[in-house]
This record gives sequence, structure tokens and C-alpha cells, in this order.
Amino acid sequence: SCPLLSLPGTDVGVTGGGANKENAAAVIHVTAQPLLLTPEPWNLVVTQTPAKEKAKEGATVVLNCHLNSPQHPSLTDLMVKWYKEDEKGQMDLLEKNVTILPNNSRIFMSGNLSQGDVSLIILNVTTSDHGVYFCEVTLPDGKVVTGDGTKLRIRRALGLFGIEESIGTIIGVVAAGIGGIVVLLVVLTPQLRKCILCMRQESRQ
Repeated sequence: SCPLLSLPGTDVGVTGGGANKENAAAVIHVTAQPLLLTPEPWNLVVTQTPAKEKAKEGATVVLNCHLNSPQHPSLTDLMVKWYKEDEKGQMDLLEKNVTILPNNSRIFMSGNLSQGDVSLIILNVTTSDHGVYFCEVTLPDGKVVTGDGTKLRIRRALGLFGIEESIGTIIGVVAAGIGGIVVLLVVLTPQLRKCILCMRQESRQ
């Protein structure tokens, strides 16, 4: 009967030892966890302003984009990309901080990356430059952060001394005026007829 009594004790000892080993492993795991979390992940905020921008043909436009990363003051190892979306689809304008458009010296990054300014400047804008512009930043760990975008609208340049636009406005005002007069005539015609008939009857009397 003695060997039988010793077996449960052995089992308890094994179980207890196993529990102690598990506890020890858990303690080691907890102490090692902070080492696994380094380096800390980037917390980058990409801010584009304004949400909408208007410009005339031939003007210079600056699309603002600022980066804010409190944990990582050094921003020079970030990769900046700008692209435009319009009815034709997406067009990449700038990659890895450099303009990629062939034979294009109108569009380039105007800000200072080390200070978190990665604004885009467009010289001598044309109507083909309209669209929504996005500022996209790739972090060293491969994470991509994109701004909310800036919608750029281009107004056509006016003709000689603005005559084209003025004439268009005048025509619109005149057309609206003529339309109002026509409506008044239609409304007032029956009343005018009544008045004329009244006048005739009075003159006969």
C-alpha cells in the first residue's frame, strides 16, 4: 500500500514544479516584453491645409503639408510622395522627395523636411492642374501616412481687360432681366385688356 501512497505525492510534486516553471516563464516573458517593443512605432500626423484652394491661370500655388511626430524629432529619413487625383485617375507628381514628372520644373517640394514642412509648390498653374492633391509619407518601418488632401480649382485667365468675363456677366443679367419682363407682360396682359375695355366702355358712356 505504501507505493500507492507515494504516487499521489509524486504527482503533486510534479504538478507543483510545473506550476513554478510556468510562473517563472511568465515572469521572464513580462520582463523581456519591453525589449521586444523597441524601437517604438512612429506616431506621425500629416496635416494638409487648406482643404480647398483656388487660383487663376498663371499664378503660383503652395499646397501646405506639415508633419508632426513628437517621439521622433528627426524627420530627414522620411520619404515624401505627392500625387493628384482627377477624372483621369491618379498621377504621381513627386516620389522620395523629388519631382518625377519628365521635363517638369513647375512642381517641386518647397518646404524643409527637417522642420516637418513638405509643402508642394506649383508654378504657372494651368487648368490641367485642377484636382485633389495628396501628401503621402512613408516611415522607416514601412508604414504609410496620407493627408486628407487639398482640392485645387483653377479659374481661366480673363481676356483683354476682363472684357470676356464682363460681357458674359452682362449677357446673363440682361437675359435674366428680359425673362422677368416677359413674365410680367404675361401676367399683366389680361389685366391690361380689362382696363382697356373699361376705358372704352366709360368713353362710350
